[in-house]
Amino acid sequence: MKRKMLLAIAAAGFAAGAIAATPAPAAKADPVKGKAIVDQVCAACHGADGNSVASANPTLAGQHAKYIENQLQAFKKGDRKNPIMLGMATPLSAQDMKNVAAYFSSQKVKPREAADKSQIPLGKKLYLAGNPATKVPACMACHGPAGRGIPDQYPALGSQHAGYVVAQLNAFKAGTDRKNQIMADIAMRMSDAEMKAVAEYISGLR
Repeated sequence: MKRKMLLAIAAAGFAAGAIAATPAPAAKADPVKGKAIVDQVCAACHGADGNSVASANPTLAGQHAKYIENQLQAFKKGDRKNPIMLGMATPLSAQDMKNVAAYFSSQKVKPREAADKSQIPLGKKLYLAGNPATKVPACMACHGPAGRGIPDQYPALGSQHAGYVVAQLNAFKAGTDRKNQIMADIAMRMSDAEMKAVAEYISGLR
């Protein structure tokens, strides 16, 4: 009898330990709390609703939440080199980033038109079919025909500033501020004219 009691006590203790060792479920993203942070920290550059008016600052409205969250973490860790974003991201907790990402992703992106429509024919060709001669793949293979991307994998590009797209392609090409082997290989094969053309086409996607 005593032996059975000891075994029961030991089993109960083991079960309690197992429960204690089980990690608590991650808190859900709260876009309301995210908006509060956006209003104080992000709106000046990215717009209160995530629709940036300056080509140096990306539009974030409608962007995939996980992508935004990952980029904020990359800025905080220094994997992406940007002094301004380092300062903005450093004070944010993982939950703050999740909340901000949830808010921006819930906003509606404002359609944009290509500023230089003469670039659209070449840009469309590159985006939809790539350049077989230089082994540049079609952008839509990863980012979708309408530029909506693939959640958690590839960012949405539609209605993004053309100037920002060009800047990021050059960053991938240089391999200094942004490190992504796939995008680096693609950007290395693109001429400046091709970058400009595809960026103009992307800015008009919706």
